[in-house]
Amino acid sequence: MSRVLIIGAGGVAAVTVKKCARLPEFFDEIYLASRTVSKCEALQKEIGADRIKGVFAVDADHASEVVKVIKQVKPDLVVNLALPYQDLAIMDACLETGVDYLDTANYEPKDVAKFEYSWQWAYQEKFQKAGLMALLGSGFDPGVTNVYTAYAAKHYFDEIHYLDIVDCNGGDHGKAFATNFNPEINIREITQRGRFWENGEWKETDPLSVREDLDYQNIGVRASYLMFHEELESIVKHFPTLKRARFWMTFGEAYLTHLRVLEGIGMTSIAPIDFQGQQIVPLEFLKAVLPNPGTLAEGYSGMTCIGTYITGIKDGKEKTIFIYNNCDHAACYEEVGAQAVSYTTGVPAMIGAALMLNGTWKKAGVWNMEQFDPDPFMEMLNVHGLPWQVVDVEQSPFKK
Repeated sequence: MSRVLIIGAGGVAAVTVKKCARLPEFFDEIYLASRTVSKCEALQKEIGADRIKGVFAVDADHASEVVKVIKQVKPDLVVNLALPYQDLAIMDACLETGVDYLDTANYEPKDVAKFEYSWQWAYQEKFQKAGLMALLGSGFDPGVTNVYTAYAAKHYFDEIHYLDIVDCNGGDHGKAFATNFNPEINIREITQRGRFWENGEWKETDPLSVREDLDYQNIGVRASYLMFHEELESIVKHFPTLKRARFWMTFGEAYLTHLRVLEGIGMTSIAPIDFQGQQIVPLEFLKAVLPNPGTLAEGYSGMTCIGTYITGIKDGKEKTIFIYNNCDHAACYEEVGAQAVSYTTGVPAMIGAALMLNGTWKKAGVWNMEQFDPDPFMEMLNVHGLPWQVVDVEQSPFKK
């Protein structure tokens, strides 16, 4: 019998919970915990108490609180779908209670807009000695894009040399300005300096200063901007033949105009300010004002296209392929009441958890997605709502 504790109750968590609930062969008992327990209770009511066995209130900022819930539930696996600031506290709680761990996004300190794997990789020896496994970044990007890279390296290339991860949301939610996942995390991410790997070193760019107009399958041409994304850090470590690795994301002009104005007046700052006798963080206030990403799903049209362009050598000849998924917002809403951005993160979290629980991916230590056999994960993507395609590309859209 397998028992899973899912921490978090936002849009991604709702997708993961609903997907897990449909697979009793992997998830016998499901328990939910969140700072806002009413969200957990709503999911339990929607899905049924026969599948969601219990709900708990927890402040995941504090390992001691997470420990209390883990001791009550006694899960085989903790799936962390809370905020990235809480990763280390939840990992500490798993170590103290002897439970495996999975997340979808790497740790970043709340007071510094900087995300990297070093803090979590530092837990490698602790998890190995405890005989526990931690799987990092089991979302789409990071997550599926890492697995795409491993799949390509295994089946299509002798060496991979150039990697460009592309993320396009070609949908329309009808709002003047909104983010598709937690606004605080999203805006912190895209206002950082760009960073990419080239010729053995990291190179930086000003935020959103490098643009390529790319043609996305079933969407069309969209302006795409170079950013830093965490999977680059692990992929270049585990595929040392890479000469260059970059990440691109699409943004419309209206979105960028709103963002520039908000940044210009200080609303994206994470530095506390005094307001009417109390300290507030402008970005946290902005998050409260903006639409909740979970409310965007109804009426959301269009689709996403996320994938990896990979150029390398096979049998002495250079070739380029593109591995990608299209995900339709309306179809996601019909299936689980979510938009595609939540869906594309929530489904891979379920798949990673399933592979850990059934022992397919099982190894003591702290691991990234590309360090395991990609084939079982790729097979489950096709079965559980994120089918992928591989196309040969005559000429990469990116210059070397």
